Amino acid sequence: MAFALWMDDGLAWAQGTHEYRPMGVAVIAANDLFSPQAFVPRRLGPRREEPTFVGLFASIGDLNSYLAKCRSQPSKKNRRRPLSHTPPYI
Repeated sequence: MAFALWMDDGLAWAQGTHEYRPMGVAVIAANDLFSPQAFVPRRLGPRREEPTFVGLFASIGDLNSYLAKCRSQPSKKNRRRPLSHTPPYI
């Protein structure tokens, strides 16, 4: 089994193979979980050259663990920035 993952605009795309046979592509909300039934053989996914490509995973469980980890970490937009050092007044 092998799965490629892309994430963009609140969507998670996965393209999978099972024993060298294509499973197809699944599209879910980034806060959802993948299931084998979500994969549609005729659906086309993004190319691996896309900047939204995340990486390759060994199983659907690994995909779902990665998505759960992403949800538990604060997004970069919402993280507090450290205070910048301001020079003393002269």
